[in-house]
Amino acid sequence: MLTKRGWDTIVSIVCAVIAIALVFLFPPATAARTAIALGSIGLFVLGYAMIGRDAIEPPRAAWRYPAFLSVAAVAAGIGAGAAPFMAMLQTLAYPLVWVIGDSRRRGIGGSAVIAGSVFVGASFGYGMNLDSLLAGGTTAVFSLSFAIAIGLWIARIAEYGEERERLLAELTAAQSQVEALSRERGASAERERLARDIHDTLAQTLAGLVIFAERAGRQSREGQTDAAATTIATVEQVARDALAEARALVARTAAVPREPAFGAAVERLIERFREHGASRIELDTAGVRGRLDREAQVVLLRCLQEALSNVTKHAAAANVAVRVAVAADGAAVLEVSDDGRGFDTAKPGSGFGLDGMRERVALAGGTFDVASAPGEGTTLTVRLPAASQDAQDAAGTSVPVASSGAGDAVSDSVRTKGDRP
Repeated sequence: MLTKRGWDTIVSIVCAVIAIALVFLFPPATAARTAIALGSIGLFVLGYAMIGRDAIEPPRAAWRYPAFLSVAAVAAGIGAGAAPFMAMLQTLAYPLVWVIGDSRRRGIGGSAVIAGSVFVGASFGYGMNLDSLLAGGTTAVFSLSFAIAIGLWIARIAEYGEERERLLAELTAAQSQVEALSRERGASAERERLARDIHDTLAQTLAGLVIFAERAGRQSREGQTDAAATTIATVEQVARDALAEARALVARTAAVPREPAFGAAVERLIERFREHGASRIELDTAGVRGRLDREAQVVLLRCLQEALSNVTKHAAAANVAVRVAVAADGAAVLEVSDDGRGFDTAKPGSGFGLDGMRERVALAGGTFDVASAPGEGTTLTVRLPAASQDAQDAAGTSVPVASSGAGDAVSDSVRTKGDRP
């Protein structure tokens, strides 16, 4: 749709061309007719400038359409009566009537008024005889038909454009809703991740602090001064670890040991549970042949930490076996099994640990299984798939996973301890 400036240009050029052609190429029979024709052009331009121009773009005052139609019809009729060439003024009158009318009904009605005015003007200007009436009527009918056809076509194009604009607005609104939902989903996922991290780090460490504090109090009351001092030193170390974990969470980094080798992190974690727990823990990394990317390391360390914590709190196990393996393609396996009291896997658990491990492994594309029965110990199985090529390339620059001891290669699964109901 043309703007006001666009119509200003068109009206100015077309009226100037009509005036020049009228004077030099198709002059009327007399000078008086030429003056009348030029005056009709001036009247049309004045009506456009004073009335029609401000009605081209909305909002449109209701009075402007009938007022401009009246001026345009008078100008076209007078001009056609003064000179046949002035019928060219219809080329401006018709489209302006459609634009200012802004509806099919007004466009068709206005076109009929313009055509009738030109017919009447031409008939009166050149005599009311049969030839002039036939010529004027034929011209009016063809020009009106053409104007209506073009007007309807342009109206359909305008409506199509408005429909596309409406659909685009709806699409933009839908995209905004999708973005909002995505942000909400991302925030929810982030909250779940933080819940897992807090449970796997601070919650576990603080639970250990409570246990050690109770032990220190009991040892102090029983007069075991040296043992109480040792336990207090352990409390201090665990508290420092909790502080480091909290800082890591604030920094939105995985609160895992910072050693460059994954094996060292596993050994350090197991050593902590050896010092603070009653179970005998054996570590087997004979099946390690490949390298782990950072995400896989975090998943395995978290599962191992949660499993050993569950053994300490629930299993009352004498022996715990931990087996870690990494295939050449990056597929990782961690296996933790105990000879503790076990539990019924069919009953829902009250803790968050099993669900947290299951969700963490699922996010990494792995699988998680639990095998346990009352009095028969517990085995949890986690499988992590092979790493992508990019992850393997990135892992290739890191220190390889530490391995120790001999034994058979690890199976495709990782077995860890779970929460007891």
